[in-house]
Amino acid sequence: MTKTFFAAGVSALVLSLSMPAVAQDTAAAPAAEETPLPTMEFGEWGFDPASLSQDIDPGDDFFAYANQKWLDANPLPAEFSRFGAFNLLREKSTADVKTLVDRLTAKDPAALTSDEKRIVDAYEAYLDTAAIEAAGLAPAQPYLEAIKGAETLASLAEVWGTPGYSSPLFAYVEVDAKEPTRYSVHAGSGGLGLPDRDYYLDESEKGKDIQAKYRDYLAFLLGEAGYADAAGMAQKVYDFEDSLARKVAWDRATRRNDDLTYNALTPAELNEKAGGFPLAAMLAASGFEDVDRFIVTDLSPSKERAEELGLDAETLAKIGGGMPAAMELILETPMEVLQAWTAKGFLSSNAAVLPKRFDDAQFAFYGTTLNGTPEQRPRWKRAIGETEGLLGELLGKSYVADYFPPENKAAMDDLVANLRKAMALSIEQNDWMGEATKKQAVAKLDAFDPKIGYRDNLETYEGLGIVPGAPIANRMAAAEWGWEDMMSKLGGPIDRTEWYMLPQTVNAYYNPTKNEIVFPAAILQQPFFGISADPAVNYGGIGGVIGHEMGHGFDDQGSKSDGTGMLRNWWTDADREAFDQMGNALVEQYNAYCPLDDGETCVNGRLTLGENIGDLGGLSLAYRAYKLSLNGKEDEVIDGLTGDQRFFLAWAQVWRSQQREESARQRLTTDPHSPEEFRVNGIVRNMDAWYEAFGVTPEDELYLPPEERITIW
Repeated sequence: MTKTFFAAGVSALVLSLSMPAVAQDTAAAPAAEETPLPTMEFGEWGFDPASLSQDIDPGDDFFAYANQKWLDANPLPAEFSRFGAFNLLREKSTADVKTLVDRLTAKDPAALTSDEKRIVDAYEAYLDTAAIEAAGLAPAQPYLEAIKGAETLASLAEVWGTPGYSSPLFAYVEVDAKEPTRYSVHAGSGGLGLPDRDYYLDESEKGKDIQAKYRDYLAFLLGEAGYADAAGMAQKVYDFEDSLARKVAWDRATRRNDDLTYNALTPAELNEKAGGFPLAAMLAASGFEDVDRFIVTDLSPSKERAEELGLDAETLAKIGGGMPAAMELILETPMEVLQAWTAKGFLSSNAAVLPKRFDDAQFAFYGTTLNGTPEQRPRWKRAIGETEGLLGELLGKSYVADYFPPENKAAMDDLVANLRKAMALSIEQNDWMGEATKKQAVAKLDAFDPKIGYRDNLETYEGLGIVPGAPIANRMAAAEWGWEDMMSKLGGPIDRTEWYMLPQTVNAYYNPTKNEIVFPAAILQQPFFGISADPAVNYGGIGGVIGHEMGHGFDDQGSKSDGTGMLRNWWTDADREAFDQMGNALVEQYNAYCPLDDGETCVNGRLTLGENIGDLGGLSLAYRAYKLSLNGKEDEVIDGLTGDQRFFLAWAQVWRSQQREESARQRLTTDPHSPEEFRVNGIVRNMDAWYEAFGVTPEDELYLPPEERITIW
């Protein structure tokens, strides 16, 4: 059982920027030999007018009008499945952190503090591929032997309950959504090696090819683990996962429903669901034997519960058997298959710190087959990522000191305050919400907890030992430390200082159970924010991001929690119905965006609804806040562009990105965020101000009649 990176329900601006750190090379190439990455020019005021494509009508394709010229001039770098503005900043953050690490590696080892030594040891252990190659599988053998030695299901369940091992069941400690003054244990099922259950159900030629290559990858791993008939066992492991996909897993869009994923059970009730599965052994190994409540995230609703939630037959058909069905399937599966599944999981998850053949095999499948990426990232970049994964907030302390000016935080405080004013006006002035619901909405807005830059009490990882030259042991130690740290929350007060991202992370998020919006230091740079940039650009960039995260508090799921973080219905029935009607209309708009296979493969408007509401509401709020900042005056014209034009161009610039087809396919299946072009075009076409700013007419392809434009916040 391992803790998820995000708490349940947390909505991030983006979920991932690149593939996991899995290696193809055996050593870092010198910086001078690396292919230079694209750069972006921001001109004198935050957007370079020279990047506009004058031969593209902004009303036909606003994303291309603002970005295509840059995209054409900057082909995708070989180490990326997609690349754009976010990646540019992430690469800068990685280089900045490397500067900090290089400063430590250049010091006399005897002069290093204990924290500095842990950073250096973690970084160099990952970077030393010669030592990793020489060690072979020896560092992994104790863990593989523990799996092999678990000859009964009870003993294997104990392994699954130990931090650092793969498990088809998961549990983690997080704030209880219906009682946000306490922590509870959340549990559910997983176990799939492919990105989503739909990959197992895909009968197309592309789908079958991916399935075959995945079985080949499983056969490689199991051959290395010592199985004589590796291909035969790989098929059995695949069949186990296929059964999980077909009988257990839920449709991804349905899994977003916070009402469905909150199911509080007593230990006795959970044990009753387990049948003959040795749940007690697993819970004891995890330290959960004395827990009084479990929130099961994938419990199929009863007939009565389904009727209460208004679930139709189509939705019910997308709900798998969940955790109880997973435990039943495990009982039906031979022990040797469960052991093999666990062993392949350990080897695959640690491929980056095993000999090169493991790195190569994992990257060939997850990097190239699934994402189309030709080359792996340089080893030094992955070494930085590894060190951040182990000791990220230690590095964050130095990052903030060197790269986050105090004036950036002060400017963000002002922007957040203006966005809150804009949201308050939006609630007050909208014509679809009644006074009772508006009162509750204002109370929630007033309770928002904005966090900017970094937390004051950055983690010191006390007690986490890092061993020189032992990257697997370091990972296992970090998993154990993280588990104990998480377990320490049970029974204690809510830690409102905790962050789910590092200061050096280029991202942002909203957390409904704490009603907080969080903006790490690293995102507070251009193209999102520039201390000397034109205010219109800052409002269209970071202002849109702030509004996006605020919008998550009032999206289709975030709106189910009140200002205290409690999951409860604070809406009148009429207001909720009006809100859902607008959301359904937005679903239909996005369902019509079909970027692949000649219009046959489309965006899932239901899966992406929360993020689309975040984008639409966020940019609308940012525009309102921008106008408020002008105090009734007209903004100046710069380089022939009005303030409104600069505002919308800034939003388009934030989403400047391109990707490989394989990556696009995976994201359309798994990502709750829409493709970047629709995060631009799909949003601006709903805003009257954009039509006025660029003279968009009914002859333009993006034109929507006023009655079809959706305004929520």
